[in-house]
Amino acid sequence: MNGKIYFAYFYFMKNEPEKIQTVVPAHVAYWKGFDLKGYMGGRFADFSGGLITFEAERMEKATRIIMNEPFVVENLLENKWIKEWIVE
Repeated sequence: MNGKIYFAYFYFMKNEPEKIQTVVPAHVAYWKGFDLKGYMGGRFADFSGGLITFEAERMEKATRIIMNEPFVVENLLENKWIKEWIVE
């Protein structure tokens, strides 16, 4: 690795489809605006949440990115996890 750590961010949505739809564009723009190495993201097929992978220098930075993302700021998540991910 190049001094960066990979992270996997899993999130599950609250049942607020109308509000979620209004926040989706900001959520997408937020993540794409970072131009993070290793970034891949998308929703689950059943619309219950999503998964995002990316690189960061340390857990604190990854957590700061996640805590400022629109779904978190707008309190739309039922649950979320961030895990350091060892890519083989």
